[in-house]
Amino acid sequence: MAKAIMIQGAGSNVGKSMIVAGLCRAAHNRGLSVAPFKPQNMSNNAAVTEDGGEIGRAQALQARACHRAPHTDMNPVLLKPETDTGAQVIVQGQRVATLKARDYGAMKAGLMPRVLDSFHRLAASADLVIIEGAGSPAEINLRAGDIANMGFAEAANVPVILVGDIDRGGVIAQLAGTHLVLPAQDRDRIKAFIVNKFRGDVSLFADGARAITTHTGWPDLGTLPWFSQAHRLPAEDVMDIASRGTGRFKIAVPKLSRIANFDDLDPLAAEPDNRVDIIEAGRPLPADADLVLLPGSKSTTGDLAYFRAQGWDIDLLAHVRRGGRVLGICGGYQMLGQWIDDPDGIEGVAGRHAGLGLLDITTTMTAHKRLAKVRATHHASGTALEAYEIHIGTTIGPDCARAWLSVDGRPEGATSASGLVQGCYLHGLFASDAFRAAYLGLTAGDLAFEAGVEAALDALASHVEAHLDIAQLLALAADV
Repeated sequence: MAKAIMIQGAGSNVGKSMIVAGLCRAAHNRGLSVAPFKPQNMSNNAAVTEDGGEIGRAQALQARACHRAPHTDMNPVLLKPETDTGAQVIVQGQRVATLKARDYGAMKAGLMPRVLDSFHRLAASADLVIIEGAGSPAEINLRAGDIANMGFAEAANVPVILVGDIDRGGVIAQLAGTHLVLPAQDRDRIKAFIVNKFRGDVSLFADGARAITTHTGWPDLGTLPWFSQAHRLPAEDVMDIASRGTGRFKIAVPKLSRIANFDDLDPLAAEPDNRVDIIEAGRPLPADADLVLLPGSKSTTGDLAYFRAQGWDIDLLAHVRRGGRVLGICGGYQMLGQWIDDPDGIEGVAGRHAGLGLLDITTTMTAHKRLAKVRATHHASGTALEAYEIHIGTTIGPDCARAWLSVDGRPEGATSASGLVQGCYLHGLFASDAFRAAYLGLTAGDLAFEAGVEAALDALASHVEAHLDIAQLLALAADV
């Protein structure tokens, strides 16, 4: 019989995902068969699974920490925001609807049976399931029908560890305040707490940890110092991506309002020869960029309008006139074309939308979403690589005759007549060291990206082992 424990946060972005990844690798290193689980996630950074669906990329990283292939059961409900008030709803890996927040609120309680179905199926294949909550259980206004935090913990009868973030300040109030506002049955489900992101001498917080226990009655599992190698792991937020190098090759990435699947940027930011500059709204695209990369988007036509509103279309034309290179991936690829046709209004307003005009291609939006892991070949270098597709829409046009990749023998992507502008539907290209070196003109072998992620996961496991009472945490896990 499997055991399970749930990690919830006293607020959003307290570091739950990274703690779960570290605990997964630490438990695996102790000889346990481990699986990650997040009942509900909200993210446009998704991963394609072996069973042909999609889950949050954080759960894919946690699966990697467990030495497991990502599976749709690890994240049965994924919300992918398309507008400020609506999101695409993915259930057990497949799109079921696009709903306004109020409509999803009415729907979510009915999803609990499918969430539990995924959880129990996953538990049947593991010794231990480590569950990650979403947001905070202190949001008691969302408790009715909850499937992400205490609602799930109650339904699955699993104990909870609560995490606070000391880097933000007020961690004692975070944890004690959560204890104060929770109803008794939820409060009693919390068995211990962790303080995360401490900077400096951890012993200086001993009195603070005791104060939390005094106000809550919860035992202290430890205080985690800031994990200095976090930048070596795929980022959950695009603004967490920062180049560590001061290299010669500058890549400018406009931060689209619905940027999606930006894991393409992690290997680029890790490369010592690169500088990756995330361009926020209000900033022009830099004139000294060697490459402008248009990333994926959850709302291509909406982000196309957003791109123009920033004046980036004018900057991009000037960049190309100067001989600068442009690469569009997925939604960014679609934006670079002449037209985006959306006859059924799948992405918003139905009709024909003018693209940026840098590739002679036209994209037609269709209801079908392509989700696939693929093996591809880069024509110019002959490099073989693994990638994935996660998109709606089909793209055709004269520039597709200059495809620069192939997937299972079929051409993929498009290149302008000048050779300066390229696009494709393949995500994950730059995780291949050989392709990254060939595409950017780097010395092959400068960076072993995937090996670096594995080393960072091992370091994270050692980090949580050194600072948390893992034995007590595992003892708190309950049979499910």
